[in-house]
Amino acid sequence: SLKAQFLGKRWKDTADTVIIGGGCVGVSLAYHLAKAGMKDVVLLEKSELTAGSTWHAAGLTTYYHPGINLKQVHYDSIKLYETLEAETGQAVGFHNPGSVRIASTAARVDEMKYQMTRTHWNVTEQYFIGPEKVHELFPLLNMDKVLAGLYTPGDGHIDPYSLTMALAAGARMYGAQIYNPAPVSGLKPTSDGKWDVETPHGTIRANRIVNSAGFWAREVGEMIGFKHPTIPVHHQYVVTATVPEVKALKKELAVIRDLEGSYYLRQERDGLLFGPYEKMEKMVLQDSWVTDGVPPGFGKELFESDLDRIMEHVEMAMEMVPVLKNADIINIVSGPITYTPDLLPMVGPHHGVRNYWTAIGFGYGVIHAGGIGKFLSHWIMNGEPPYDLIECDPNRYGKWTDVPFMCAKARESYGFNNVVGYPKEERFEGRPTSRMSGVYELLKGKGSMGFHAGWEQPHWFYKPGDDIGYKPSFRRTNWFGPVGRECKLVMEKVGVIDLTPFGKFTVKGKDSHKLLDRLFANTMPKVGHTNISHMLTPTGRVFAEVTITQLTPGEFLLITGSGSELHDLRWIETEAVNGGYDVDISNVTDDIGVLGIAGPNSREVLQKLTNEDMSDAGFKFLHCKSIQLAGLPVRAIRISYTGELGWELYIDQKNMAPVYQAIMEAGKDEGIDNFGTYAMASLRLEKGFRGWGAEPGDFIGKAALQEIKAKGLKRKLSYITVDTDDIDPEGNETIWCNGKVVGNTTSGAYSYTAQQSLAFAYLPVELSSVGQKVEVELLGRKYPAMVIQEPLVLTEPTRTRLQKKAKSKA
Repeated sequence: SLKAQFLGKRWKDTADTVIIGGGCVGVSLAYHLAKAGMKDVVLLEKSELTAGSTWHAAGLTTYYHPGINLKQVHYDSIKLYETLEAETGQAVGFHNPGSVRIASTAARVDEMKYQMTRTHWNVTEQYFIGPEKVHELFPLLNMDKVLAGLYTPGDGHIDPYSLTMALAAGARMYGAQIYNPAPVSGLKPTSDGKWDVETPHGTIRANRIVNSAGFWAREVGEMIGFKHPTIPVHHQYVVTATVPEVKALKKELAVIRDLEGSYYLRQERDGLLFGPYEKMEKMVLQDSWVTDGVPPGFGKELFESDLDRIMEHVEMAMEMVPVLKNADIINIVSGPITYTPDLLPMVGPHHGVRNYWTAIGFGYGVIHAGGIGKFLSHWIMNGEPPYDLIECDPNRYGKWTDVPFMCAKARESYGFNNVVGYPKEERFEGRPTSRMSGVYELLKGKGSMGFHAGWEQPHWFYKPGDDIGYKPSFRRTNWFGPVGRECKLVMEKVGVIDLTPFGKFTVKGKDSHKLLDRLFANTMPKVGHTNISHMLTPTGRVFAEVTITQLTPGEFLLITGSGSELHDLRWIETEAVNGGYDVDISNVTDDIGVLGIAGPNSREVLQKLTNEDMSDAGFKFLHCKSIQLAGLPVRAIRISYTGELGWELYIDQKNMAPVYQAIMEAGKDEGIDNFGTYAMASLRLEKGFRGWGAEPGDFIGKAALQEIKAKGLKRKLSYITVDTDDIDPEGNETIWCNGKVVGNTTSGAYSYTAQQSLAFAYLPVELSSVGQKVEVELLGRKYPAMVIQEPLVLTEPTRTRLQKKAKSKA
């Protein structure tokens, strides 16, 4: 047939996985799936492999990533690229002279020290180096402004075209089929969860589809009814002719990243290649492609170059690398790169449909391709990811992610590409979104707001005389004092916090109990009761921590963290569909507001507003009741993440402001005031509560538990005090003992109650006993630390219980 002739190989009418898009990411996934033993892998490419963003990429490879989880992706990519040529017989043009990030300000030096403590306990080699070593790695630098460098051996660059072709050769070698040109014209779901993938050559029925279509990803998503928040940006780089000083060098220059100048620069044959990230006012978005689609036929085309736009960076580069002044430019490449609002890719199964996966939104596709291919193929083959990459979950965006937000954020992410990365960073473009809690208008001028899954949530509140506004720092900054005041408020009087960003779902129907029993490791609470439960993966890792309340027989309210709303909902819905459970699941996140009220006086305040008995006997810990507060219906759960006496109040958004105002009015004599999430984090830690995502290692599924019992635990979650000065741990810092790296912190904060820095940390079992002395590295200094008995401060229910015991003994 014509079809077979055209493709020159057997056309398949069915496939296990169809991958849409033949850039380096899609081809890497095809390679990894086929290599892992999946029989029917088909990749469809609309024109030719690498068309889009891959072919014109600068090809930089680095082990460095400021995040923790993505370091693993970078590591897996480089390890693959080092061996790919030997495996496939295809050259990949891989150079690894190392790279240096250059610090020319004190804040940059701090940032590098901050990143060092986040890397010592990681697989990656990384060194904080002085100016002499920087100069040795890049002898053509003007050293006037260089204070230090972050050196990563093994970094470099690869030819993106050759890399993709080698991965394609590997994919075919292991049995994958690659069809091109084979544009996808339609995607139709079948009733049993499969997909009909329509192309001009015929339709393929696939068990699952993966969208890896680069800047066409939005169009592929629209075939199913999704509007993925991806947008192409213009990125330019400049290539020079031969530079005599470069040609004369004995070995290849390290890649440099001048962070203040916001550009990368590397050797390209005997010349130099230089690529800047211009400021957000100057950068160019291709937003017409979002509204009107990518022009038909655009594949290996480029944009018009614009040297004026990047001139200030060119001048900074000439100052830093003086040989550039006399270099001739032979090529300016200006091409589309896909951005998401936060510049992280969208990787994994998508909420709302079955068996639709994404691997899209790669601003750095070349360094991510190898590792993401490995990560995603493991997830597809095993039903769960090999490690946590929740920051790349495609379900972190929701209906609130509209085009104006996406454009504002992509602009900001591009322009901020090389800004100093402070802890607790806030970025303000595109805010607020359409997601606003019922008390946002009342609170917005009163404190410093944080951004959580589209919501604005107060971090801390201002009082006269405070140094207000957002002032980021690696050390204690303007919020340190006010947060202490808020902790004291909750410990001694009563505070109110807006907790609306929680993810909120209801599950009801004939099989609701059965479904939740299957999903959660804990038994379901009785009617009117609440518990904290964990969803486990097949191998027994914790997928999510959820608060569950049984409201009426068979009707459950599930509460999860703001960042995991659709991540958790997808898992629950998938299980419900796959198991054929008769249930009705609703996402009520946007409809219901939440206020937390906590502190010793919280009971008196609520009692003034209701006829319900709020006493300890009348309203027990972890119980739930529907009550009237100031004449408005409220669902109250006696629980507080602060560890103090408190309630979470679930209120219709429209009633939230009047209920809040009534509480604030009623609590005047009790000293009521607002508190924010920073105070809550400090109170959580001093009470020894684990944070989901940071400390999930304590809950393990049955099969995995037996194995651990047999082999013994290697490391243990420990609770430590740290003796610091003007800085506090926050998580992911290195722990040392006798000059060796022994572990890492998972979260940290200052306990105002105990006047002491605290952290949770993973330590080897033999170093985890109470009284063990270790050191925690913060900004390049090692501070004394000690394992203590947790918690540092007892929770209110425990204190009350102990008081009752003491009384009964007396």
